[in-house]
Amino acid sequence: MRRTITIVVVLVLLVLAGVGLWLRSAAGFSARQEPTRLESVAARAARSMSVPSGAKNMSNPMPLTAERLEEARHHFADHCATCHANDGSGNTEMGQNLYPKAPDMRQQATQSKSDGELYFIIHNGIRLSGMPAWGPASGDDNDSWALVNFIRHLPQLSPEELADMKKYNPMSAMEMKEDQEEENFLNGNPAKK
Repeated sequence: MRRTITIVVVLVLLVLAGVGLWLRSAAGFSARQEPTRLESVAARAARSMSVPSGAKNMSNPMPLTAERLEEARHHFADHCATCHANDGSGNTEMGQNLYPKAPDMRQQATQSKSDGELYFIIHNGIRLSGMPAWGPASGDDNDSWALVNFIRHLPQLSPEELADMKKYNPMSAMEMKEDQEEENFLNGNPAKK
């Protein structure tokens, strides 16, 4: 009897999942749509499962110093801000068009993670999301540990630090050309046509 009930429940769940997928596929799987509740739960579960339990207990071997924090801030501006924004809000064109969207790393959902969890996510990335693996294939990397320290600092980021970070954000070829033209104009060398 128990086995029959289990089989019926599994069949009902499979039918419901099939109907859900069929309905969803009629509208497509666009990154523009907000995730359904089920997708959000599944994404959080996948992110949680992507970090092994042993990583959660890892402690950051990089002591926090002003110099290391500055280096990590510049690294973040150059490598991470395209998706996460200089302030960690995720409020960028790239970050808001990912599926799932880049998180606001100043908030509790990120800040409550252990140093080891943050390190593992930076170092190894998260499958089926926009978060790539940044660390080398084997061994620790000090850059990822330094970024953990910077992520912890995001809620206290000062306006001066934000202004400094802008100098380290990547520039497109068009932005570099505009900067060069502006520099030429300010130096009395107008652009040749």
